[in-house]
Amino acid sequence: MDSGDKRIEEELSHPIVLSERVRSAVDEAESFKNECAEVGKQVDRLAQMLRTAVRFATATPTLYERPIRRVVAEVSKNLERALTLVRKCKRQSALRRVMTITSVADFRKLVASVGDMKWLLTIFECNGGGIVLSLPPIVSNDPIIAWVWSSIASIQMGQLHDRIEGTNELTSLAADNERNKNIIVEEGGIPPLLKLLKEGPSPEAQIVAIKALYTLANDPNRVRTIVQEHGIPIIVQTLANSPMVVQTQAAGLVARMAMHDPLAQEDFAREKVIRPLVTLLSFETFMDEVGRQSIHSIVQINRNLEKKTLVDKTVEYNPNASSQWKSNSLCYMEGGSRGGNCRKERENERPEIKLKLKISCGEALWMLAKGSVSNSRRICETKGLLCMAKMVEKEEGELQLNCLMCIMEITAAAESNADLRRAAFKTNSPAAKAVVDQMLRVINDLDNPTLQVPAIRSIGSLARTFPARATRVIGPLVVKLESRHVNVAAEAAISLGKFVCPENFLCMEHSRTVIELNGVPLVLKILGENEKTQMYGLILLCYLALHAGSSEVVDQARVLTVLEGADRTMIALHPELKDLVGKAISHLNLYHAGMGVHSKGHLGLP
Repeated sequence: MDSGDKRIEEELSHPIVLSERVRSAVDEAESFKNECAEVGKQVDRLAQMLRTAVRFATATPTLYERPIRRVVAEVSKNLERALTLVRKCKRQSALRRVMTITSVADFRKLVASVGDMKWLLTIFECNGGGIVLSLPPIVSNDPIIAWVWSSIASIQMGQLHDRIEGTNELTSLAADNERNKNIIVEEGGIPPLLKLLKEGPSPEAQIVAIKALYTLANDPNRVRTIVQEHGIPIIVQTLANSPMVVQTQAAGLVARMAMHDPLAQEDFAREKVIRPLVTLLSFETFMDEVGRQSIHSIVQINRNLEKKTLVDKTVEYNPNASSQWKSNSLCYMEGGSRGGNCRKERENERPEIKLKLKISCGEALWMLAKGSVSNSRRICETKGLLCMAKMVEKEEGELQLNCLMCIMEITAAAESNADLRRAAFKTNSPAAKAVVDQMLRVINDLDNPTLQVPAIRSIGSLARTFPARATRVIGPLVVKLESRHVNVAAEAAISLGKFVCPENFLCMEHSRTVIELNGVPLVLKILGENEKTQMYGLILLCYLALHAGSSEVVDQARVLTVLEGADRTMIALHPELKDLVGKAISHLNLYHAGMGVHSKGHLGLP
């Protein structure tokens, strides 16, 4: 049986048996009696400490076993060495002239085991009360392990203030470097942190536990460990039931884990984390929307009210019913129980606390949606898309950006998935209309590239959802082709390319719209600016030539000449575009036979 599978009492019984054998061998020694007597003293001390450890282990329900197993394994090895050497002293023999009892190194190991056991008992005798700064000999070359052991023991076995202190110490160690984080996980630090979070003896304890987990959760393997230790249900429960300051930290942890592990994204969604996140993000705007709720939403509100009545009657008829249970039940209600405890607590919080919570929820939804069609669909089904559109409209700063980024991820998912695109972005969908309106407002009215880039990208991702005469959405993109911000101009070119590419059923109509809005001169202009806008500008120009090559504007702008020049210069930088440029040139030659002879071998701006 592997030592990790044995009960801790079994682990401790083996060195106790060994110590008794060593004691018997010491009593039988006929040579090196003084040396053997010294060994016997050390073994007696070890046996006494081991028996104390057994009594402690059997009386402690929340025992932290990792250092016990490590120390006891080393003690057992040293006792076996001592037993071998002492047995050789049983008779007088020729060995007396060639052997010295217990080499200095072996004797020191025995003394070191006494030091290890003394350190171990120092931690456990006070039930993990406080951090032990001394070092056991077993880890003298790597003191971090001892500090990690001491901290975890405090979290798992100490009183509340000791658990908080131990958690803060663990967070401090984790913040130093990645190696410390791995040691904490390897030494079993995740389960006691989750236990502290689940038990929630105080908001402070929950917050420090979440901060420790957050510090550890910047690596996929460590995030997997949190998931494997059943951490996700605990985090979701904390998000649903805790005070607002704790919910803020919990939402941040959801974002961190989802960002570093795609599997955690799906695990969180299966635990239904999206609905409470959307609810917390939108709680202050709920009453403004009551008048516009769907019939389904009104029915759900009535059901919630019935649940609240049932809870109240249960408490009335059973005075011993848990008040905490009543509070937790009300926390899950999304609309009808505005008079519930959780809503009152949220309403009475300071504005800065409410804002931090919304920022964290927005980030969590963004990370959950990133690269995930299924999570994007879930967010849309919980009216999260409409909620984020309202946040973009009403808010500023980090909250507005997080919601914009989440919308960008949802629209990217819709671009790759026709079912989601049809379900969430139907022409008559209030959420889809709100999203488009806000993206266009950001593009038109806000001179902020950080916000404009995701807004432009979102419009591009929705290119296949717009009708033939999409001047309202194409026009702002054309204007941004001449933006002084390179990234904005490049994104505008990319998004316009999605309107006029062959995969878009209305590419011919959209191409004519771009040309009517004076897009060709602007595309030609960005071809001569920098490499990034050059590449996407060239792609856009080729699509325009393929789908609206007969236009007089294309002819007058000498697009054929430009493309022929690009075929000799820019293709060297972007060889993947050679076929596209060749097709565009061939197509234009159908309408402008002989125009190629005027090529000047450069970008030929009009």
